[in-house]
Amino acid sequence: MKPRAILPDAFPWFEYSGFTFSLGVDLGDLVLNSGHTGASFDPEVGKMAIGGPMSGQVTVAYEKAETILGGVGLTFDDVVLVTEYVTVDGLEFYEDVTAAREKFLGGVRPAVSTIVVDRLVRRKAYVEIEITASRTRDVAGPGDPAKAASREAADGTVYLSTIHPYDEHGALVGGDDVSLQVEQIFKNARRQLQALGLDTSDIVKTLEMIRPEALPTYKGTGRVRKEYLGPVYPGAAGILQRRVATDDRVLISYDIIASRHEAEAINPGWDRYEKLTYSPAVRAGDMVWMSGQAALDPETERAVHAGDIVEQTRYTYRNILATLEAAGLGPEALVRTVEYVVPAGLPDYAKTSAIRSELLREPWPASTGAFCHALLRPEFLIEIDPTAVVLG
Repeated sequence: MKPRAILPDAFPWFEYSGFTFSLGVDLGDLVLNSGHTGASFDPEVGKMAIGGPMSGQVTVAYEKAETILGGVGLTFDDVVLVTEYVTVDGLEFYEDVTAAREKFLGGVRPAVSTIVVDRLVRRKAYVEIEITASRTRDVAGPGDPAKAASREAADGTVYLSTIHPYDEHGALVGGDDVSLQVEQIFKNARRQLQALGLDTSDIVKTLEMIRPEALPTYKGTGRVRKEYLGPVYPGAAGILQRRVATDDRVLISYDIIASRHEAEAINPGWDRYEKLTYSPAVRAGDMVWMSGQAALDPETERAVHAGDIVEQTRYTYRNILATLEAAGLGPEALVRTVEYVVPAGLPDYAKTSAIRSELLREPWPASTGAFCHALLRPEFLIEIDPTAVVLG
């Protein structure tokens, strides 16, 4: 497949030019949107502005997504995954997010990933909406009226809604032991996947949102992953957040992607992954599901460029490109990035766009930026979670 940037005939919220991300990327079977907030260009102040209640912000975000999908002849009927980046302050108004999803998507029930973040790039933004659509529609798996437990796209990718550690009766499992919570999450994932003729061995990507309170027992989650995952371990990312769900007893949440295609691990030759329960990247069909990367020397396992987000970003993207090279791909194969930035990295974060311009290629990937509480090593200022495709 050859990625193509989506350029709608009109995009009234701001002039799209000079950015190192695409509004959306058309992959053929799949269409990926960048994350979008309720921000618009304000001619009175001469810059982007956002404000007002959650209901207004999420409405504008969905209007942007609808316009981008329309640029390639799709509608909300084609949506298989909605990713909601909701700030901690925005959780108070989460009912407005659900109401907007139901209003715009109507009877369509997507898988829904809800990621709680400290804040978004636009300081006053409560929510950022990222859409994944598929040109061939499927029948949604079981779920509540507003979302599905799972949705399968035309290319055999299966997206699960965010999973929390509740049992089949709705009771929270695990207490203050995060490994027990993760075990319940994988039990839930297995049940959902088996209903589709798959299993947890078919998982190609996991994204963990972890509360700092979980760290004392977090090491035990490796045992759980070994039990449920493999023999080809998925790509993975783990981000620390103050909250991971509306229920503040939840210590960890999981977003999971599976595939009907056989998985193939991709490794540039980094030995450290031999002892981990995730791979640098996994190819499944034409998709390449990559692990989150930060400024870690894969040979020495030491963090590098402490205190310098620009150099950390450059180092991280070079490691991402080294992983792509191991798959026989170049920077133009990168189709989606999510950049998680800690508070200390915020002052110089805008400078990192020059690194994307230096190292990446058009069509620029769809991209989302969010600020997290912390990363798994205190030296890290940024972690980048990438996705790529095999170019046809």
